[in-house]
Amino acid sequence: MDNSVDFWENARRFPHHAPPDRRRTPDANVNDTTSPSEFLSQTFFVPSLSATDKQGVLAELADVVVARGIVPAADRDAILAALVEREEKMSTGMQYGIAIPHAKTEFVDRLVTMIAVSKAGVPFETLDGEPASIFIATLSPPEDANSHIRFLAVVTRQLANRRVREKVLEAATKEDLVAAFEKPEGAAL
Repeated sequence: MDNSVDFWENARRFPHHAPPDRRRTPDANVNDTTSPSEFLSQTFFVPSLSATDKQGVLAELADVVVARGIVPAADRDAILAALVEREEKMSTGMQYGIAIPHAKTEFVDRLVTMIAVSKAGVPFETLDGEPASIFIATLSPPEDANSHIRFLAVVTRQLANRRVREKVLEAATKEDLVAAFEKPEGAAL
């Protein structure tokens, strides 16, 4: 059985609702009608990761949340530990060059989303055995059960399109990233 197909099918079935007390950020309200510029408005974009292994990617993602002022430098290692702990449970490497590292941590008070790209690709224990080049990362507080799922559902649905993935890999700026999601051409995997 090809598990890679199940990933994309499941991405389409995630719930698109949450109790009102969980709708604390713009990303928490992402749904099928949300425009790319809306659901990516709070997303940090890293157009060129330098890491060559999984640990390095996770470390760079932790560095992003520190550099962007989401967490103080003193909490960087705790963020990294949360991402590593989640990866140790089961790899978040999917297929088509995509990985979705994510973690719940008390060090953030809202959903934090990042999209990062590695032009060379990084071994990430993906379902298809190929290196991952596009990293869709989220951090969310432990009590926030749904916002990261909604964000991932919308983004991964778009990334099922090969042309969108190609445009994301070519993106040099946040504007390029938004444009990649706004103008998908065709539905080729």
